Amino acid sequence: MDTSSYLINDLTPFDFGASLHEVKLAFSALTYSHVPVTREGTYVGTISETDALCLDGQQNIDQVSYVLTPFFVALETSWLDVLEAFAQHQTNIMPVLDQRQQYVGYYELADIMNLFNHTPFLSESGGILVVEKGSHDYSFSEICQIIESNNGRIFGIFISKVDQDITQATIKIGHHGIAVISQTFRRYGYNVVSTHDQDTAQQELKARSQYLDKYLNI
Repeated sequence: MDTSSYLINDLTPFDFGASLHEVKLAFSALTYSHVPVTREGTYVGTISETDALCLDGQQNIDQVSYVLTPFFVALETSWLDVLEAFAQHQTNIMPVLDQRQQYVGYYELADIMNLFNHTPFLSESGGILVVEKGSHDYSFSEICQIIESNNGRIFGIFISKVDQDITQATIKIGHHGIAVISQTFRRYGYNVVSTHDQDTAQQELKARSQYLDKYLNI
């Protein structure tokens, strides 16, 4: 998926010498958790609303450079890696740099989450199968082989939980043969945690997606 169409450049980065009073005023009018900062046109990081509100407004950004966090993604970064960056840094704005490491704009979390909502994992009709096995015993190739050997259609797989030595995978598949596929997983030593029909699965996945969106916007 191409994320470049979601690039926004209506937010001018703060200069390294700008006052924190200016930054605080900006946050009062914005809904972003962070704002970008540049020095002589070169991106140096972001300052969070939490840090800005706790600091003396009479100071300049360069006097508190230790609070800057230099996270960003590149223009060519895939949408899934962009989503991961949002989660890692608990932000709702992600600065984007070009190949020369120059700031060119930003992504909003809501836009990237919308991309996820339109993937086949959520949009296609099918069922959800949750299986688990020892972390050193499972493989994606084996999971795919089990499903495809039963003429199942795979829409997506992700690791949904790792608990000590057990890894849990959530799989979106077509409706066809889900009961037989579950039995095959058991024969291969997998614990079938749960299966869900289409309506329940869609509601749960969309609810979790919305929860993640809300959490990252805190």
